[in-house]
Amino acid sequence: MFSSTDLVLIRHADADTQGRLCGRTDVGLADAATNAMAGLARLLPSVDEIWSSPALRCRLTASQLWPKARLREDERLREQDFGAWDGRAHEDIPDLGDLSRAEIVSLRPEGGESFGDLCDRAGPALRALAEMTEASPIVAITHAGVVRAALSLVLNEAAAGLAFEIHPLSITRFRCARGAPLSVAEVNWRPA
Repeated sequence: MFSSTDLVLIRHADADTQGRLCGRTDVGLADAATNAMAGLARLLPSVDEIWSSPALRCRLTASQLWPKARLREDERLREQDFGAWDGRAHEDIPDLGDLSRAEIVSLRPEGGESFGDLCDRAGPALRALAEMTEASPIVAITHAGVVRAALSLVLNEAAAGLAFEIHPLSITRFRCARGAPLSVAEVNWRPA
């Protein structure tokens, strides 16, 4: 399933959000997360090094999936900063249903960043990781927003990335070749 030229992005396991929007709010993993990770770990490639968002939920996911791998954190792989919305109950977040994806790309909650800002922040990190693929897949544990940013990068349109569902512990794979654009090999894959 995995190739040495793959950039593998895995969204962290189910987080203990308690019904709140947790972008920068640092939370651990939900109780049921460990069982789901055991099934996934058997299917993953063997790697010596894992890249991760510094968020606790990502670091815990990485350490449980690859307990012996070296963990390298990159601040640019953090989730979108939802500013004043962060940590609030989902029902207290404004309904964005009437906004187009293009409008959502530029929507910036007070004190936070827009999805476009996230794409600008994460894009250089994702390109750098893609350049590293050669002898083995490069794996990063990150967030739904960063995976969508990677899809936006490949599709060359920020709004396009917002069309994808990214579930906890799902794998999104990109094929990388030096000097060639990234291609999408698989999105939101989870073991049955």
